[in-house]
Amino acid sequence: MSDPVTAALLVIGDELLSGRTKDKNIGYIAEYLTAIGIDLREVRVVPDIEGEIVAAIQALKGRYAYLFTTGGIGPTHDDITADCVAKACGVTIDIDPRAVAMLRERYAEGDLNEARLRMARIPAGADLIENPISKAPGFRIGNVIVMAGVPSIMQAMLDNVAPTLRTGVKMQVVTLDAGGLPEGLYGTALGEVAKAHPGVSIGSYPSFSQGNFRNQIVLRARDATILAAAEADVMALLARLRSDSVPI
Repeated sequence: MSDPVTAALLVIGDELLSGRTKDKNIGYIAEYLTAIGIDLREVRVVPDIEGEIVAAIQALKGRYAYLFTTGGIGPTHDDITADCVAKACGVTIDIDPRAVAMLRERYAEGDLNEARLRMARIPAGADLIENPISKAPGFRIGNVIVMAGVPSIMQAMLDNVAPTLRTGVKMQVVTLDAGGLPEGLYGTALGEVAKAHPGVSIGSYPSFSQGNFRNQIVLRARDATILAAAEADVMALLARLRSDSVPI
């Protein structure tokens, strides 16, 4: 089986770190990439500070097959993502005629002021990512994919760039209901099952609903055969514990 295709996400913006804006993109991107066969391995949130953005881009783009960024490509002074990407990639940046043409689909010639033209500044050598909602494009340079922070626009950009991405074998997932069995009862034994099936990721996830704790055990693997073997062992473990009728 081929190696997984990996990705990181860099979320940019002071408003996220202050709590003023609640992120709605991380979960969406994680689920989207998983569905097409790309593993999201790391997420970072950084402020609107050039040095921190550049350092994060340089670190992440070299570590993963893809680096996605959200935020910081609007028309105001603190929208510095494009400049930081250019600096991190060692290229120049300027107003791109292709981006200007896209903006003219929304703005009249006289309305393309200095602020709006900031959204047409694209690093040299980048491909544009279409934005059907507000027209200001995202872009891709190498393995760095730069998208808007507004969720609806980000989602449209992701739809447009996804067909161009290299993907791997999709992760298969099995969810088993452990019911009211407490994690402390099966934690050690579940760890032994995980050791016996190194190709399978096994996690236990508690929840609290209607006054009761419930646990789910989630198994993930790309190979259906090894996933089924691990599932059988976990099911046997749960059946054994339930038959013992140990109180919570």
